[in-house]
Amino acid sequence: MKELTFLRESKQPLEFPSCGSVFKRPEGHFAGKLIQDCNLQGTRIGGAEISMKHAGFIVNVDHATAQDYMDLIQFIQQKVYDTFQVELETEVIFLGE
Repeated sequence: MKELTFLRESKQPLEFPSCGSVFKRPEGHFAGKLIQDCNLQGTRIGGAEISMKHAGFIVNVDHATAQDYMDLIQFIQQKVYDTFQVELETEVIFLGE
């Protein structure tokens, strides 16, 4: 268990609140790798930021709102599509308005 915990902590941004992995794995690709290859790690909208540790996570670094997350998700989806013609589908579920 210690080894698995170490591996998880070394690969996932557990030092910040997040909603977990944001995107489903597109067929033949890895969402995090596509985001990383677009040089988007560290990109921030409001308080939401694409993790420097794992590009498939959006972390809350400064009181991010739901709108910050939604805007950053849309930005990522557009950039990845423009660069690789791959549509990223969200894994997270949006509730409310």
